[in-house]
Amino acid sequence: MLNGSLVNIYLNSRKREITCILMFTNRLIIHDLIINISCKLKCLEIDEEWERLQKAIDWPIPDQEIIYLNQSTSPVHSTFSIVGLKESYKVGEKISVIITARDHNKNLKRYGGDFFKAKLFNAELKASVYGEVVDHRNGTYSIAFVLPWEGQAQVFVRLEHSSEVVQILKKYRESSFPRSHYSGFFEGSGPNKTRILEVVECNLKWGADGSWRKGDCCCEHKDIKTGTVWQCERPKKLSCDKLVHHSYGRLESPLNLFEKQLFTNECFVVLGTMEKCRSGMTTPVPAGFYLKDVWKSFVCNTRQFSPAQMANCLKNKIVYLMGDSTTRQWFEFLEIKVPGKYDSIFNVQFKTQYKMLITDLHYISNDIDEIAGGPHAVVIFTFFAHLVFHPITFYIYEVSKIRQSVVALLSRAPETTVIIKSGNTNIFQSDWHVLQLNTVMQEMFRDIDGVIFVDVWQMTSCHYLRENIHPGPVIIANEVEMLLSYVCPA
Repeated sequence: MLNGSLVNIYLNSRKREITCILMFTNRLIIHDLIINISCKLKCLEIDEEWERLQKAIDWPIPDQEIIYLNQSTSPVHSTFSIVGLKESYKVGEKISVIITARDHNKNLKRYGGDFFKAKLFNAELKASVYGEVVDHRNGTYSIAFVLPWEGQAQVFVRLEHSSEVVQILKKYRESSFPRSHYSGFFEGSGPNKTRILEVVECNLKWGADGSWRKGDCCCEHKDIKTGTVWQCERPKKLSCDKLVHHSYGRLESPLNLFEKQLFTNECFVVLGTMEKCRSGMTTPVPAGFYLKDVWKSFVCNTRQFSPAQMANCLKNKIVYLMGDSTTRQWFEFLEIKVPGKYDSIFNVQFKTQYKMLITDLHYISNDIDEIAGGPHAVVIFTFFAHLVFHPITFYIYEVSKIRQSVVALLSRAPETTVIIKSGNTNIFQSDWHVLQLNTVMQEMFRDIDGVIFVDVWQMTSCHYLRENIHPGPVIIANEVEMLLSYVCPA
């Protein structure tokens, strides 16, 4: 069962999906008892979903306190082996890789929790495929690679974070320490027709601790529909209603000296007929592979589009693009490739790190509520990169708001195309955070009919190019063709 403030947070996050109103009066006692039973059943559903989410993102951590650097996993002394290595393989066969983790003293690790990433690639062929790392929670890990092309292949394994670092990431993710800071710009009239500008620090109000500032410190700005509260330090001269602009401020590291030493980013290199793309398809591992820089999907029959075919696909469509700068890359790609009047095709809303008008900042759930929907409407959103510095409970809360808006949209207009773009790799300080957010998003939308999840995590993780928070044009082109394959399936 949920408990404490988290119960209130999570119940509030679904108050439009579940109405639990208990009014015990003499005249309505029987009716209220029925409502009470119904509420208990609904609340049980919430508990079950919360437990499922917790299970989905569960990650093992060290079973003891680490006080020495040499106790952490070493990328130098950890090794791998290919099980039953042969001189040659047939296309479609699998190879199994075993990773054995060791600490800096060359001792075998007794517990799991290390965050490894793996891919199989051939730079000359421009071919690559993703490998899922399975944690056996005893210091060993396994990977099963599919061999989808002819020619040579090289295994690449990287220790992204040791289990000791993941333990730190988890600790600070749920702490009240404000790792990201924002700026609020208050503007108003001063004496003698002068203009006053005050820039103060702002942040999210969330969790049991509430404000990141104590006392009567702040102006509160609450979105009525979502219930999300942002606080800004109270301006010295202007009133709270004079907030005009918002911008990203700075990052602040909570790490102490020992924790910083653990954050080393070393790596080691150890050398059919497809269905048309539609909603409800599961993403296998691997989800596809690159060959000559073209993504070959194992999910569905993806197409390659010429600019004219892209324009024809989007003809008579209204595409709603919401998210961050990684979604903006899709818009910029289509803006170049699709000839014609872009304003009549795209309705865009992106979050950036730059100074923006407060009136230009929107909640995705609120924007979806304003969309009529229909067969002409394509709603695309991503909700990952800027959330990695906030507690997972806040992320679940916001995703639940988006979910109820999507459910309502598909209820009133079931022919609407709804596409969720997953998070990229190489997001700010840690891909582990994004992997966790991806898991939550998939879990919370897995039973919603009509929702498409485009997994670009694997597409950005396995490409032979160096990872970048903003992938290169060749990756973006493949992502957009995957997107259009769902909008206009073969």
